[in-house]
Amino acid sequence: MGDTALAAGWNTRQNRTMLDCLLYRKSLDNRALFYRVEIAMTLFSDISVLREWGVPGGRPRSVMQHFGNWRDASVAADKARDNAQKRGYVRASLKG
Repeated sequence: MGDTALAAGWNTRQNRTMLDCLLYRKSLDNRALFYRVEIAMTLFSDISVLREWGVPGGRPRSVMQHFGNWRDASVAADKARDNAQKRGYVRASLKG
């Protein structure tokens, strides 16, 4: 994945077995909302895409999908991220 993943808005972990993207937006009642998509290798050598969303500090809702290869997982994660951005979520800034 490397440079393509970084250009697409994904953060890589040091061990390179997990990618994640964190997005935020304000709700209609001005509450902060988050949406996170993570791609990771499982203990059983398949690839999972975890999507979490909710209010920071609250209990997040989540959905996990499993894939047999990185390409299929990446396509699903990109689609989830793109759909969230269409709903008004923007990429979280890591700079303070």
